[in-house]
Amino acid sequence: MALTSRLTGMRMAELSAESGVPVGTIKFYLREQLLPPGERTSPNQARYSAEHVRRLKLVRALMETGGFSVAEVRRVVDSLDNSAGLFDTLAVAQYGLTHPAAEDADWAYQRLRVAAADRGWVIDPADPAGRTAAGLLNTFRELGHERLLDRLERYVELAEGVAKADLDQLDGLSSPEAVVETAVVGTVLGDALFAALRRLAQQQEAARRFGSGEPVQEP
Repeated sequence: MALTSRLTGMRMAELSAESGVPVGTIKFYLREQLLPPGERTSPNQARYSAEHVRRLKLVRALMETGGFSVAEVRRVVDSLDNSAGLFDTLAVAQYGLTHPAAEDADWAYQRLRVAAADRGWVIDPADPAGRTAAGLLNTFRELGHERLLDRLERYVELAEGVAKADLDQLDGLSSPEAVVETAVVGTVLGDALFAALRRLAQQQEAARRFGSGEPVQEP
């Protein structure tokens, strides 16, 4: 495999120390084919490279930060090892990040398409992100809060701006592994950060509209 082409001679214990991943976890990743084997130096010994360190960090980020299953991680690393295009590899990673909702509705897909029409988005029912969004719109309707969707076009516009900022972070990265790792970690932590910023903004705006006009302070 390509990852074993630039060996630096690390043994398993050194690989563990360098990557911060326990030996037992490394062996599990090897058994599950999430990490390619090292260069065999004896029946029970192998040496590993700096590329193995990077791959270990990526796999750990996918599983621990992204919440990927072993099967989802394997799809990502297979895409990397098979030299898939960057767009395709990111699509595989995004698939693992998005867990479809159980119920969707035709009207919800149509509402999404109308909201995103001016931006040229393609809403594919087979896309897990699209299915999740449609399921959430359906839930809004079932709860009797369709009015909250009146400004869906504005949310689409804001989401596109956030997406552009996200992908700007990938410029200049030197390897596909670095791109995927940054995209996954950035999406997972970025979602949490954006949710926190949204709540802060709601507090400040609520104070301006309904309160004394002073920013809300922490108790």
